[in-house]
Amino acid sequence: MQDPIPEKKKRVGAGFGVILEKEGKLLLGMRHPDPDKADSEFRSSGEWCIPGGKLEWNESLEEGAIREVKEETSITIKNPQVISVHNCKNEHAHFMTVGLVAHEWEGEASVTEPDEIIEWKWFDLNNLPQPRYFPSFEVIENYLQKKFYIERK
Repeated sequence: MQDPIPEKKKRVGAGFGVILEKEGKLLLGMRHPDPDKADSEFRSSGEWCIPGGKLEWNESLEEGAIREVKEETSITIKNPQVISVHNCKNEHAHFMTVGLVAHEWEGEASVTEPDEIIEWKWFDLNNLPQPRYFPSFEVIENYLQKKFYIERK
C-alpha cells in the first residue's frame, strides 16, 4: 500500500486549541461539512471543535491563541494560559497541539469564517456533542481531568 503523504510533506506541525468556559459551558464550533473548506490538515469536517489553529512564524502560543479566537469568533480573549500538550496524528497529518484556556474575554461568538466554521454554540460540560474533532477533545479531556499530558497509544 502506498503512503498517501509524500515524504517532503512529512513534517510535524504546531497548533493549539483554546477552551472558553463560562458557567459550566464550553464554546464549540461546527466545522464545515466539506473537508476542503473545513481547513483541517487532518481532513476533518462536520465535527465540533474548540477555537484554535496553527501557530504562525515568530508568534507566541498566547499571541496565536488571541489571534485565532478573534479571527474565528470575534471574541477578544485575555491572558490565555497553557494547560496541556498533545501528540495529535492520523493518516493525513501530525501536529503537536497545545491546549490553552481563557477565563476572561470580551464579545460574543459569531461566525466570522463561514467557509471553515458554520456555527458557534455553548454546550454543558456534562453533555458535549458528537461528532467530535479529536484534537479539540483531547484538549478538553485534559482540561476536565486536570492533566497536562495523557499518553495515547
